[in-house]
Amino acid sequence: MALDAGLVGRSYPPSAVYEVGRAKIAEFAAALGSADPVHLDVAAARAAGHPDVIAPPTFAIALTLSVAASVVEDPDVALDYSRVVHGEQRFVHHRPIRAGDRLVATPTIEAVRSMGGSDLLTTRVDVATEDGEPVCSATSMLVARGEG
Repeated sequence: MALDAGLVGRSYPPSAVYEVGRAKIAEFAAALGSADPVHLDVAAARAAGHPDVIAPPTFAIALTLSVAASVVEDPDVALDYSRVVHGEQRFVHHRPIRAGDRLVATPTIEAVRSMGGSDLLTTRVDVATEDGEPVCSATSMLVARGEG
């Protein structure tokens, strides 16, 4: 079943506040194999001009992935998640995510289309501080494979 093009532009409520901790940044950097001191050492981060350690660029997925679930679970979207593969992921950063940030994430449906018997759903999750400062946007495209 084709996704409803009328869903484009639908936004969902912002997430609960996610507080970014130094330990989480260090764990994420280790999982990526990054030994960059700006992710691990406050003095190195400050020497590079940051107020605290900064997260690797893809750290936003730790917050945005669960928030995007509100789109996938929306009965109006009617996406058969058992047939979904992740097609694309992009991040646009306004500034680095840093330890001590208190972030909220707001998902929006950017595009829906059908191609080759599959449905493509593109979502954008805007991440900002709880005070409204934009931090980054994560755009993800999911492909729901057709049954044929």
